[in-house]
Amino acid sequence: MTSHKPLIVLFCYLISFSLNAQQISREELIFLTPKWEGERFVDGRPKVAEAILDRMSQVTLEEAWAVLKGENFRYQYADGWMCINPDSVLVGRAVTAIFMPGRPDIHRVIDDRGHNQDGRVKSQNSWPIDLLVKRDVYVVDQFGAHVDGPTIGDNLGNSIFAKSGNGIVYDGAVRDIDGLKEIGGFTSFFRSYHPSHHLNNPDQQLNTTLVGINQPTRIGMATVMPGDVVLGRDGGVIFIPPHLAEKVVKTSEIVRLRDMFGHQRLREQKYTPGQIDSRWSDEIEKDFSQWLNAHIDDLPVPRDQIQELLKTRTW
Repeated sequence: MTSHKPLIVLFCYLISFSLNAQQISREELIFLTPKWEGERFVDGRPKVAEAILDRMSQVTLEEAWAVLKGENFRYQYADGWMCINPDSVLVGRAVTAIFMPGRPDIHRVIDDRGHNQDGRVKSQNSWPIDLLVKRDVYVVDQFGAHVDGPTIGDNLGNSIFAKSGNGIVYDGAVRDIDGLKEIGGFTSFFRSYHPSHHLNNPDQQLNTTLVGINQPTRIGMATVMPGDVVLGRDGGVIFIPPHLAEKVVKTSEIVRLRDMFGHQRLREQKYTPGQIDSRWSDEIEKDFSQWLNAHIDDLPVPRDQIQELLKTRTW
């Protein structure tokens, strides 16, 4: 039987290309993410594996930040947020959008091209949301807009959650805060709340114009690329380049295991704080390896990852 998969892939690519006039091309996105060698979405966005996203939920901001700093990625963190579900963790792949203060002439031509050429529907603030898939996080540069600035309320919030199963990182104000809080799992980070709404008519009143979808984006002092792994928790958000996501996860797991072992041995008074806080002796390292083997099925790290770690150890 003849396989239709190549035709389906080509069809999806052509559809994606025709609908993404606000986006950089697939080729440009690949060019701007040269370190990523894994799977990609049709439009070129890096697709970090589900298993890495699952494990990322246990990573702390400190652990992720230390790895990124060591790799000379210094501008990946943003804080100063208001939060929905502040005790939960937000993890997913970034879909980015860039809005600017409304300008009628630009707004009209973008609207015209979007509706008549690219097949988009409704207002510009819904266009990036139409691209979301499961495990995405909608990351929006809304230039901190406050009064008459919110482009997201409980209607679009429900749509975002239905498509992605995730919340948002939104550099601006949201509205309908009570309705957004009612969406289970809508863990989100935003700059402010205001009961007004954005104005979208270039012939009357206009507050925002969409100028980019899935383009390189600035959030605070962080640079965000489409496909970055978003980790939001404890009031802060860090954007992890896809090619470093696995390293962040593995480093975090090693730190977690060493902390668990060290804390247990301190409670047992087997070692002193000085011994645990400094470079471990060969005796402690050997004890750690034996502890890993003895508890391999009880630790909060996948068994195969512990086995991989043990293979690299000489104690």
